[in-house]
Amino acid sequence: MNRKLIAVVVVCIVVASIVAYNQYQISQQPTGIIKVSGAFALYPLMVIWGQQYEKLHPGITVEVSAGGAGKGMADALSGLVDIGMISRQISPTEVSNGAFFVAVAEGAAVATISANNPVLQDILTHGISKHMFYNIFIAQNVTTWGQVIGDSNITTPIHVYTRSDAAGVADVWAQFLGKKGQGDLKGVGVYGDPGLIQALKQDPDGIGYNNLAYAYDGNTTLQVSGIRVVPIDLNANGMIDSNENFYENKSTLVQAIKENIYPTPPAQVLYLVTKGQFTGITKDFVKWILTDGQSYVNSAGYVQLSSDTINSQLAKLGS
Repeated sequence: MNRKLIAVVVVCIVVASIVAYNQYQISQQPTGIIKVSGAFALYPLMVIWGQQYEKLHPGITVEVSAGGAGKGMADALSGLVDIGMISRQISPTEVSNGAFFVAVAEGAAVATISANNPVLQDILTHGISKHMFYNIFIAQNVTTWGQVIGDSNITTPIHVYTRSDAAGVADVWAQFLGKKGQGDLKGVGVYGDPGLIQALKQDPDGIGYNNLAYAYDGNTTLQVSGIRVVPIDLNANGMIDSNENFYENKSTLVQAIKENIYPTPPAQVLYLVTKGQFTGITKDFVKWILTDGQSYVNSAGYVQLSSDTINSQLAKLGS
């Protein structure tokens, strides 16, 4: 056998070995579909997590749909999905029904109004106190924008919007106002964060609440065009002081949440839940979220959990 033929044979053997090795490596990659549903609050971040995890694991598909925290819990407990996204506290009843959960990030509920609100500048300057929000959303004894800013000459009615779907953000907003949950909030029901944002854009006299991730643009980090986030007059002195003025962009609000200046609630921990225990590729995905996946949290406009909290959630998840 001449040298050229030997060289060709060697090359063929090497190529065949490489192909066989690559096929072996591919065959060792995990495969499957991870189904996720639930809270609008977590949806934008979960989409990013899913996309990044799929890049690392080409054989796995992460299917994510939003529909509210109530749907996420119901879907997870009934086995319709592998993971439910939850933006509120998990109840003892849900735990007794098999809900197993871990914290993965932190978000917040914010009050929102139209950018064309008739008293916008007064609101941005003076804010709205927790007590006034209570009177608007719960007691309903403040019904005009003139009452909000203390001007009896303004009789423009307030149109209150709330969520029609079972939403964690609604529970959190109600709890901020000292009530138990979503059922205590009054107003016209609108489905989902996108729907509520659209309602406010179309109604200059409207007020509602949204998850932070929907009130701010993911690319510019500024407030979404057509709406304004209502500053909370935390010390109820009738002014938005310099230390309360952190709503201009997503980054400044996130920093206020990190520093516990923005209260909890309406800031809230966000959870992933499953029935029983996380297992298989779903467990690996959640582990990745709590480790490498945390690098996407802040840039997506959420608040990263502390290292102690992450370690405790990893311990809960198990090896």
